[in-house]
Amino acid sequence: MNKLSVITVTYNAEKTLERTLKSVSGQTYPYVEHIVVDGKSEDHTVSLIQKYGNSALKWVSEPDKGLYDAMNKAVTMTTGDYLCFLNAGDTFYTDDTVERMMNSFEAASPPDIIYGETAIVDDSGKFLFMRRLSVPETLSWKSFKQGMVVCHQAFIVKKTIFEPYSLDYRFSADVDWCIRMMKKSRRIHNTYLTLINYLNEGVTTANRKASLKERYRIMVKHYGQVSTFLHHLWFAFRAVLK
Repeated sequence: MNKLSVITVTYNAEKTLERTLKSVSGQTYPYVEHIVVDGKSEDHTVSLIQKYGNSALKWVSEPDKGLYDAMNKAVTMTTGDYLCFLNAGDTFYTDDTVERMMNSFEAASPPDIIYGETAIVDDSGKFLFMRRLSVPETLSWKSFKQGMVVCHQAFIVKKTIFEPYSLDYRFSADVDWCIRMMKKSRRIHNTYLTLINYLNEGVTTANRKASLKERYRIMVKHYGQVSTFLHHLWFAFRAVLK
């Protein structure tokens, strides 16, 4: 059976981490490991990790160079066939989500990428709405011309095709990474399932602007200047219509 490695990167996450630890440890699928890489938190994050410690949980708490550096480090600690990046506060949709996801394809011919839908939840875990961008029926590296149509957390990659996140980007390296993974993949599998409950967190205006600038650079890199410009004109027109 294919094993799933769930990766959670944390820093001062005592308010949100517990729900993630519970969700991963409570999955009905038996072949799941949880890797937690903490950036030397100064709150009670490490105590929480220790509280939920079990044979399927590996963790480290030490300084790093940021979110994507920590993710790259976490991958070196994994032993699974697939990688899932789950932020502190995010959870799997239900307790049997991983089981249903892994049973949605033939174990003898596993895909390179698995994907599904994402639900948005509040601080208490209550459902708010489905993610604004719904996933396409068929996903390819060109799909992200329309924006990040699959949430990073609901984008599961086979470890054998993994390439490190680029540290050239501070806020949007996940967009660049997803596109590169899709370019490498031979088979991308739509589960037709809602996979993730994503914690609805506010993003500061400064970080949002920086993130959007990075995303534009990433799209130019992969899709070219003209195509990216025209798609952004369409995004602006669509926003006005709404």
